[in-house]
Formats: sequence, C-alpha cells, structure tokens
Amino acid sequence: MSENLGFSHQFVAGSSDRTLLLLHGTGGDERDLLSLGRYLDPEAALLSPRGQVLENGMPRFFRRLAEGVFDEKDLIGRTNELADFLQQAATHYAFDQKKLRAVGYSNGANIAGALLLLRPEILRGAALLRPMVPLIPERLPDLTSSSVLVVAGNQDPVVPLEKARELVTLLRRAGADIAVYFEDAGHALTNNTVETTKRWLIEARRK
Repeated sequence: MSENLGFSHQFVAGSSDRTLLLLHGTGGDERDLLSLGRYLDPEAALLSPRGQVLENGMPRFFRRLAEGVFDEKDLIGRTNELADFLQQAATHYAFDQKKLRAVGYSNGANIAGALLLLRPEILRGAALLRPMVPLIPERLPDLTSSSVLVVAGNQDPVVPLEKARELVTLLRRAGADIAVYFEDAGHALTNNTVETTKRWLIEARRK
C-alpha cells in the first residue's frame, strides 16, 4: 500500500501491458477486489485505490446526501482527483494509460461512470457492475472510442433496473460501445456477473 500519490492504494504488477483499475463499493477498501481482478485478467497489472470519503466509517469515492442522491459538487471534485491520481500512477508505475480499463462495483461503478462522463481521456473502457447515473454533464463527452459493460440486477433493492437503463441511454448518447447484461439478481455480485465481466474483458482486448 502507498499514499505517495494522494490515494491509499494497491498496485500489483502484471505480465502484460494491460492494467485493470479496481473500484470498490461502499465499505470496501483497496484490497477488496484484488482477487477478483486477478481472476478477471490473470496477466493484467492491478491498480486499486481506496475511496477518500467516509460514511459512518465506511470508505466511499464521493459523498451522498441520501440513498441514490449524490452530492454533485463533491462528486465532480472527487472524480477529478481520481483522474489526476490515475495519470500520476501511470507515470509512477510505468503502465500504458491507453490500455487502462476500470472494473467498478456499486459506488465504484458510479465513480467509474463519472470518469467516463467528465474525464473521458482517462479510461479505455469500464465494466460497471450495479451502476446508476452518477451525474448528467453539461456537455456529453465523445465516447466513441470507449467500450462499456453495464451489469445490473432486476431485483436490486439499491439500484432499480430503471436507473441502470438510464445510464445505458446516457452512455449510448455519448457514443460508447455498450454491452448490457441484466440478470436475475440483487445488488450483490454473482458468479454470472463475474463470468460476464471476464468474457467482456477478453472481447474488449480484441478491439
């Protein structure tokens, strides 16, 4: 773990030129998704930062005012801080930022979505697991070179399916290459979620 770049984080070197950015959900930390990341791509480097906001002692990547209601000013600021960290990390760890893809769960999926919408130069693509619309930017970015996976559960009590559909519509309007998987599940990740993400990452590498 290092705090040199502004975020407590874990970096695990890989044997390829690919890097996965792992973004945890509320209450997680920089270690939560490491084993998942290694399963998803055994050869990729793994970069996993810890969210810098605490909600009742639980790390998050940005503040919320209530369930599903985000502090947009804080979200914008935190998204830019994370983007700057990723640029510094690419230099520090000498990885190719053009091959950086995010895998985000819940709150992590939402900050990954915000990166796509506000700082589209940062990510090549993202797997958004149980996401919703983080914000609607004043101007939609050009995401025609970005590939995105959205995986949502039709019984999710935290993120209703309609919220995920709204995000899909927004990203499509921005030109992203979208793959969508709605599964019979709640908010927790399932084996189907994991296997769908793994297949998508393999396919995304071919593009």
